[in-house]
Amino acid sequence: MSDIRLSLLRRDALSAAKEVLYHLDIFFSSQLQSVPLPMVDKGPVELLEEFVFQVPKERGSPAKRLNSLQELQLLEIMCNYFQEQSKDSVRQIIFSSLFSPQGNKADDCRMALLGKLVSVAVAVCRVPVLECTASWLQRTPTVYCVRLARALVDDYCSLVPGSIQTLKQIFSTSPRFCCQFITSVTVLYDMSSDDLIPPPDLLEMIVSWIFEDPRLILITFLNTPIAASLPIGFLELAPLSGLICWCVKAPLAYKRRKPALTNGHLNGKLAKGTAAASDKDCQPLYSKLHLSVLQVLMLLQGHLTEKNLYGRLGLVPFDQVVVSLVDDISRLSDELNPLNASQEVELALDRLAQTLQVAMAAGALLCTREDLRTVCSRLPHNNLLQLVVSGPVQQPAHAALPPGFYPPIHTPPLGYPTHTAHSAMPAHPALPAHPVQTFIPGMAFPYRPIR
Repeated sequence: MSDIRLSLLRRDALSAAKEVLYHLDIFFSSQLQSVPLPMVDKGPVELLEEFVFQVPKERGSPAKRLNSLQELQLLEIMCNYFQEQSKDSVRQIIFSSLFSPQGNKADDCRMALLGKLVSVAVAVCRVPVLECTASWLQRTPTVYCVRLARALVDDYCSLVPGSIQTLKQIFSTSPRFCCQFITSVTVLYDMSSDDLIPPPDLLEMIVSWIFEDPRLILITFLNTPIAASLPIGFLELAPLSGLICWCVKAPLAYKRRKPALTNGHLNGKLAKGTAAASDKDCQPLYSKLHLSVLQVLMLLQGHLTEKNLYGRLGLVPFDQVVVSLVDDISRLSDELNPLNASQEVELALDRLAQTLQVAMAAGALLCTREDLRTVCSRLPHNNLLQLVVSGPVQQPAHAALPPGFYPPIHTPPLGYPTHTAHSAMPAHPALPAHPVQTFIPGMAFPYRPIR
């Protein structure tokens, strides 16, 4: 690598960056022929940091910076390389060498360039770059995934009005990238404050993706070899947890939201009315999203059984989803005026109850009814949630039940009288036997009931 570095030092910045990619392509292509998964050693990483990210190797040396035109040309070089490289394994290891965080001062440059590269790849539809990004999101700590998601949201939801349509079209070309992008976005926008509520354009795009094909959010789960225990600090296999939190917390989070500010001052009825209208337009989207999430949960039982993970892998973690949701709902309902937010609290609890019931039935949520009763005891009363946390009551074996008596499915609530069984009804007299009916002379057809 030292000889390569000496030759690169004599080149200009763009030529050196292109030459680094060329040498690494040859190096890793030869490595892959002998070793299935070569390790990225320190030498190639140092070359990339010095000649692609412009981080000086010697201490105290001034940092180099590309101007805007050179940076755009560098992005074009990288997009073309990944587009022209036909071997996916080589693409993946080069992408990993470029953008895997190393815990050093080059990481900021690395993440900044990655955000611009993926943004350009979305704009010009470079699918190989998006596929490599999907793999990167799957094996990179969540904190870096959130930084990339924020960069893309800023580019396509904030800077240029209407540019969200360009990002929306990626659904048909790289669903795997879309799945990972949704997962990182749900981590970014956790609705813990007014600033962390997803922008309306972003919400509409994600709901349209999932409503068109709910299986989109299972792509990573279905195409990944899975162990029963998942690594901590990385994105989940599916964005189910984040989407459930969106649906359940949305009524209360939007109710808590303050009116918009104009020039630093509250613009009276106009600003309040505009914010209320915008929030009202978002509520049907959350209803559609909630329906899609329930549909996905209903599909999961078959997939978990097929992967031999039913009862072993909870795609909806109890501590991270149920406990956290209960804490947030309890806090938000206390912050809001219960009289003014009664409908929102009821809707949030209804969605929570429906999600818990379907997730438990599908095997995506691994917990007992006793766990649910303990956690949900802090929430306001809700009839549907009460049914879910109570569950069916096991009846003792009856020696002989009187005629006309049916045991109750649920025990009656406290304070309600119990009713005795109805007295036995008198038995009906036996019906006369039906005569044989002859339809064709000489052939008898006995009467048979339709089963």
